[in-house]
Amino acid sequence: MKKLIFLLLFLTALTKLEAQTTAFVAIEIKAKDHTQNDIAEAFDKIFEGVKINQGAVILERLWAGRSDGMTHRMVWLSTLGVDLFDEGDISPDKNTAFWAQMNNYVEEWGSLSSGRMLSWQPGVFEKNPFGHIWNLKGVNESQFKKGHDNFVKEFSSDFEGRVVGFGTYDINRPDGATHWVAVTGKDRMDHLMLTDKISKSSKAKKLLSERGPGEVVKDFEVEILKTKQ
Repeated sequence: MKKLIFLLLFLTALTKLEAQTTAFVAIEIKAKDHTQNDIAEAFDKIFEGVKINQGAVILERLWAGRSDGMTHRMVWLSTLGVDLFDEGDISPDKNTAFWAQMNNYVEEWGSLSSGRMLSWQPGVFEKNPFGHIWNLKGVNESQFKKGHDNFVKEFSSDFEGRVVGFGTYDINRPDGATHWVAVTGKDRMDHLMLTDKISKSSKAKKLLSERGPGEVVKDFEVEILKTKQ
């Protein structure tokens, strides 16, 4: 319950900052057996009729690379300085009922982390619901961002319809990671095909090297189950 209270306070604090930067808050959970549909139903119910302002809320299933038995995570994307939803759209009673339901479906609450998007290409979640995320450390932020942006631009046809992002971990950095890169695709095979194509391209290798230093401390897969945006 302490995690839930902290999360609500943290989301409120994010909306008070004055900047036009997109930030995220992600919390991992270990769901009880056979409760994924119940969690998805609760997600739909809490956000039914709610208008999201310059952001999104995402329910994901964790696959390869997940830690400590965690099975799912919820991610809030919001523009700093802009309320994610208008006051009153979710009543206190409705909010309390949602978290009470979640407590019934969650065996264990995992870690919460937060950061910012430095580069973000929107994609079509329905078409490309599988994400691959790399957690990095030892990155020269400005150099990496420039190299990342050049790489995505050069291979824009390969990334069409995919979310492609680069950003920071600013609070509770997992495994000491300071930054992350994310790409979505149709499924695991689609990701492997993209990786195979890039690995055989001398131009891609050159552009990727121009991002500078960086160590992958972990990578993992997510499946986007629900979105509200």
